[in-house]
Amino acid sequence: MLYFPKWKVIAILTVVVLGIVYALPSITPQKVLDSLPSWVPQRSVTLGLDLQGGLHLLMHVEVDAVVKERLDTIVEGARSELRKANILYRNLGTRGQAVSVNINRTEDVQRAREVLAKLETGTNIVVEGDRLTVAFTEQALRDIKGAVVSQSAEIVRLRIDETGTKDPTIQRQGDDRILLQLPGVNDPERVKKLLNTTAKMTFHLLCDQQAEGPSAPAGCFQAASGETQRDGRSAPTGYTLRRKVEVAGDRLVDAQPSYDQRSGEPVVSFRFDRQGASQFGATTVANVNKPFAIVLDNKVISAPVIREPIMGGSGQISGNFTTKEAQDLSLLLRAGALPAPVTFLEERTVGPDLGSDSIYAGTVACIIGYMLIVVLMLAAYGVFGIVANIALLLNLTFTLAIMAAFGATLTLPGIAGMVLGLAMAVDANVLIYERMREESDRGRSVFPAVDAAFQRAYGTILDSNVTTLIAGVLLYIFGSGPVRGFAVTLAIGIICSMFTSVTATKLMCFAWVSWLKPKVLPV
Repeated sequence: MLYFPKWKVIAILTVVVLGIVYALPSITPQKVLDSLPSWVPQRSVTLGLDLQGGLHLLMHVEVDAVVKERLDTIVEGARSELRKANILYRNLGTRGQAVSVNINRTEDVQRAREVLAKLETGTNIVVEGDRLTVAFTEQALRDIKGAVVSQSAEIVRLRIDETGTKDPTIQRQGDDRILLQLPGVNDPERVKKLLNTTAKMTFHLLCDQQAEGPSAPAGCFQAASGETQRDGRSAPTGYTLRRKVEVAGDRLVDAQPSYDQRSGEPVVSFRFDRQGASQFGATTVANVNKPFAIVLDNKVISAPVIREPIMGGSGQISGNFTTKEAQDLSLLLRAGALPAPVTFLEERTVGPDLGSDSIYAGTVACIIGYMLIVVLMLAAYGVFGIVANIALLLNLTFTLAIMAAFGATLTLPGIAGMVLGLAMAVDANVLIYERMREESDRGRSVFPAVDAAFQRAYGTILDSNVTTLIAGVLLYIFGSGPVRGFAVTLAIGIICSMFTSVTATKLMCFAWVSWLKPKVLPV
């Protein structure tokens, strides 16, 4: 029976009003939007990379570098523990993807094996005569690599968020790749520099003996200099540093750009957590009047002399920075160090002009498609064609409203999905109106014909829409990039059509029939 209780009418009208309100920011100029009341939502549909321009990067995470670093840690641990256990050894070092060592005395081999087994979990130790080989298991390697890529993606996200970029797309691809899409970015070189910097910071003391050649004394290593003297002269080309890390950069809890109170030059102020502050304080107490090197990505950015103990857990880094360099270094230190270096496999920059052309072309396609549907529906179904056209307009409004409310991104393929959604929505109206025509031809009066048309067409409409919706879901699950953008708008349009083409259309038809009480259906 064609009947609408008041609560259902109120519910439908409420949904319509909410849809229009949430779609307003996407279809209203910003100047007009600023003059609207504060309760009006301000979030508009986010335009994708192909519509507003920006940067597309595919990055490769050098996970093997982390495995090598873990192996080097095993080497250092083995050197220390074997000495503590008074086990004589030789030829300790990494060989490919493993650590090997020869034990001088046969009776010490088993004891050395027990010592090495405690250094790292997830390793296998192979004994061949007097040689012991330590290697990670396949499962441990997969766990290490998976953790490295996940952590790298999170650090990339933190760095991008610090730059103020809105709605970035950051996704893992495969075992060792990260896809990054940054809509609206106008300085791609700065972004690439921020992402390509590992930003691994450590604090080291200088060796008592500075090596002049490439080799360094035992327990030390050579680090290049990345600093410049204030008077413009070149700084030392390198330093010989103790291998022991006095304080690790992961102990930093904050880093901010500031200015030195005495010289006025840009510096980076930093602060450690409780454990880092304790380590930093103990190091400065024991090494007054000695240089203390700050190393960033294996380069000494500053090597100040400790004038007095620093017990507050905070300090500053000076390195003849510009203001922009101090800001970028602070950003990198706050976001944290990448666990592994990254390289760029693919880079695409989309200009805003191309994006504007895409928006224009997509808008024209939507308008032309909608106008053709309007003309055809008016010609075929008269007054009820007007109802169908209003339902289509509501469908487009609801699609924009849902995308804006949930922060979905609209891409050029997404516009194609939106146009297809409109076509699917009008199909439902055609099914209903053709059923009305059939019922009227059978001699039914207006009210029974309209009621029967909606009831009998509903099953067919539901079946076709659910089938298309399943296709959209599968496209989203198994697709990527543009395919997903198409699937999202298509699925949202299909869901909206179930409301606009059936419920809203039924209410408008009911209102027209109730008010005018026609003797013949205008179809």
